[in-house]
Amino acid sequence: MLDDFLIRAALAGLGVAVAAAPLGSFVVWRRMAYFGDATAHAAILGVAMALSFSMSIFAGALVMSLIMAVTVSTLAGRGFAMDTLLGVLAHSALAFGLVAVSFLSGVRIDLMAYLFGDILAVSKGDLVVIWGGAALVLGLLAWRWQALLTATLSPDLAHAAGIDPRREQLVLTLALAVVVAVAIKVVGVLLIAAMLIIPAAAARPLAATPERMAGIAAVIASVAALGGLRASFAFDTPTGPSIVCTAAVIFAASTTVCGLWRKRRGVSVG
Repeated sequence: MLDDFLIRAALAGLGVAVAAAPLGSFVVWRRMAYFGDATAHAAILGVAMALSFSMSIFAGALVMSLIMAVTVSTLAGRGFAMDTLLGVLAHSALAFGLVAVSFLSGVRIDLMAYLFGDILAVSKGDLVVIWGGAALVLGLLAWRWQALLTATLSPDLAHAAGIDPRREQLVLTLALAVVVAVAIKVVGVLLIAAMLIIPAAAARPLAATPERMAGIAAVIASVAALGGLRASFAFDTPTGPSIVCTAAVIFAASTTVCGLWRKRRGVSVG
């Protein structure tokens, strides 16, 4: 069955969805959208490094994503404005990565596949990497869930409970780097942040608890992955952008429906 490229593509999309959506909830709660962008953009440097040294693309992207995430976390506490710092690092990393790729000689590279994903070319080996990364991320989040929630709610409360907020930030950093590395094949470095943020943002008005928001976000991301794959096949559109467009439509529908429901409820109560 895995010989069917559409089956492999669907499984790859689901793997990224179930890993990115719960992590994306923390990205939304902590307002770390630019942090996700900076980490994702650094992955193109990892691609260039991997091709230069004949390494695994996953390993190169993971290493560079981790370096970028740790760099941002370190510099953020040294007087730099976070939005400025992330803007400089995110775009610089992408630019340096694209320049580095242009210097590669004797290597055939489809740059668009790394920028926007090539989910239809996912192999069985890629599936092992994607689902292995997803399992690692979900395991990390399950292990540190309560501590991560406490540190997200209030660093002072975390200290009082004996939790080190910087350690929890490091856990998120590691999880984010893994998601970026496994998602390159599916949506590409330019759209990874969208798969982190949009499903979580769509789930937010539908959930009353953090756990429910993470679960709903995973369902929305999975629907977006399968729906985008189906739309891409039907309309002959790029698959990665189609997945993100589907997620954006779900976000718009969720926001609109919840807004109307709350407005009608307010009128009824009044």
